[in-house]
Amino acid sequence: MTINDVTEIMSSGLYTIIITAAPVLLVSLVIGLVVSIFQTVTSIQEQTLTFVPKVIGIFVSLMILGHWMLNNMVEYMANLWADFTIYIK
Repeated sequence: MTINDVTEIMSSGLYTIIITAAPVLLVSLVIGLVVSIFQTVTSIQEQTLTFVPKVIGIFVSLMILGHWMLNNMVEYMANLWADFTIYIK
């Protein structure tokens, strides 16, 4: 196993992590921004106000995108295990 193989595995793993986590993080970011704008407009400065909408948004996005996210991770692991004989040389 060469340094190029390790670099390729790490690169594809990090790419898979970023692509898989991005939708949930974007949902959380958008909800946080909307709640923050709402807090600024109404002068409500309650710290826990952002928590409940973010949790609900993350759960909904996981219910909608969970299948796709799991398929991405399974596909990465299947590709990794399929090339396992190459890596042990």
